[in-house]
Amino acid sequence: MPEPTTSPPIYKDPAQPSEARIADLLARMTLAEKIGQMTQVEKNSVTPKAVAKYFIGSVLSGGGGSPPKNTVAVWAEMVASFQQAALETRLGIPILYGVDAVHGHANLEGATVFPHNIGLGAVDDPDLMFAIGQATAVEMRATGIHWNFAPVVSIPQDIRWGRTYEGYSEDTTLVTRLAVPYLQGLQTPPENWSGGPIYVLATPKHYLGDGGTAFGSSKTINIQPFLLDQGDTRLTEAELRALFLPPYQAAVEAGALSIMASFNSWNGDKLHAHHYLLNEVLKGELGFEGFIVSDWQAIDQISDDYDAAVVAAINAGIDMVMTPYDYKTFIDSLTRAVNEGSVSIERIDDAVERILRAKFALGLFEQPFSDPALVEAVGSQDHRSLARQAVRQSLVLLKNEHRTLPVPKDTPLIFVAGEGAENIGLQAGGWTIEWQGKSGMITPGTTILEGIQAAISPGTQVEYNRFGRFDQVFDASGQPAIADIGIVVISEQPYAEGVGDQADLTLAQADSDLIARARERCQKLVVILLSGRPLVLSDQLPMMDALVAAWLPGSEGAGVADVLFGDYPFNGRLPYTWPWTNDQLPLNIHNAQSGEALFPFGFGLLEE
Repeated sequence: MPEPTTSPPIYKDPAQPSEARIADLLARMTLAEKIGQMTQVEKNSVTPKAVAKYFIGSVLSGGGGSPPKNTVAVWAEMVASFQQAALETRLGIPILYGVDAVHGHANLEGATVFPHNIGLGAVDDPDLMFAIGQATAVEMRATGIHWNFAPVVSIPQDIRWGRTYEGYSEDTTLVTRLAVPYLQGLQTPPENWSGGPIYVLATPKHYLGDGGTAFGSSKTINIQPFLLDQGDTRLTEAELRALFLPPYQAAVEAGALSIMASFNSWNGDKLHAHHYLLNEVLKGELGFEGFIVSDWQAIDQISDDYDAAVVAAINAGIDMVMTPYDYKTFIDSLTRAVNEGSVSIERIDDAVERILRAKFALGLFEQPFSDPALVEAVGSQDHRSLARQAVRQSLVLLKNEHRTLPVPKDTPLIFVAGEGAENIGLQAGGWTIEWQGKSGMITPGTTILEGIQAAISPGTQVEYNRFGRFDQVFDASGQPAIADIGIVVISEQPYAEGVGDQADLTLAQADSDLIARARERCQKLVVILLSGRPLVLSDQLPMMDALVAAWLPGSEGAGVADVLFGDYPFNGRLPYTWPWTNDQLPLNIHNAQSGEALFPFGFGLLEE
């Protein structure tokens, strides 16, 4: 007689409704397995063996968290090693692997690096945002990663904040309009996808009010004196809701199943322990059915008593805790809290149910690994063309006297100065290859200088000196040459998060001197500013014939030259108010009086 067949458990049957699968799996889990699902660890602090032993639910790569050899194949192998360990546990629950792909899968060398959000805010094109989301998702899935800690939906109100460039704009409506299609682009599966309804899990962040912290309200974090990051948002509830809640409401309605809580406080109370905002508003009022993940070691800031911090965070509504290093201490603490009754088993079950909902929506039980067919898409010409388009559209023309732009392609002599003209790391900014970013040719792409050299006519002479010293260039009579056009690329050094908090945004003296030197050696001067925020350059503005805000364009710097030489028109509009002086800060659309800004929100010359 044939052996009787046993049906697979409901949770392993993709034909079953996801809620039935969740209920079936949850009923089979021990407390240790549940708490493991609520634990997220940085990949350098955990081994595949430990993932299996502690039933870890999620592993992440922090900024710069690449494998020793930064290639697609090695990324996929690394992620698969953790995934395979999870699948070999008693219940075989796959892990969620997360990464900050905030402007493309930029931890990966060779990935397409899109402009940072500040530049995309200048474009204001929802269709472009959807396409960037899709391209980013494909490059992530090529490495086996299915969770993106993006989009950032902060609405920065003070450009001195080091995360200003991660925000699309200081305007709530614009942020909401761009964040939703990007989220949908990440989460919408491509054609012929046989997994779940979500392709890559998006994570709107940081909930709530991270862009509204008061200057000087931050505490010293790890010996780093932050000024705004992780500080205190001092607003009434009505103000908080009107300014910061709309993108989260829209994201929930668009299908978000993961939201990251914010480091900041609201009127002195840490968001990671804020039951009202996390549980009552987000999960209750907004109807959020996904899970809330904590930020990097953020629950540690709730209390000096770690056990008390864990209890407060979980009871307030945190479902998964990013405990990058000491995950065993977290597991022990939460286990103790449940056994002692400080955290109910119902709260644990609710958290795990929410995490499992996302895992089933991703189809991880059926397709937990990378797709080798996607490898060719990483840094592909199609994706780089999309990024170059985004660069072109993001440029904001702030000044253009004497019809300086567009530059004629047959201009006889062009001088190019500034380190940023030939430096992909400066183009890309923070969150690129490393957490803080890095100067240099850190990933494949095109520089602004290469774009200029490719755009000009054969008879045009281009001379580049990063310091703006052209003493060795002579005219036909043997005198020091005066260029027809000088192009100076001014750039901030890369930074991320509170490391980039800066009290004084006045242009550095070295940059001012560079502009002055170039001014003496050219008939018309174009200044291109690579920055994560507006900088105070009122004193230098009279020396410029043209000024272009190029933001942080990413890997495809040649897109800047596309517009400089007239192949495409200027398109961008300022997503932030641009101050005259540092003393005006914070200056934004909510407090700026008419005529007070050097360039108001929404400004941008489209043609001259």
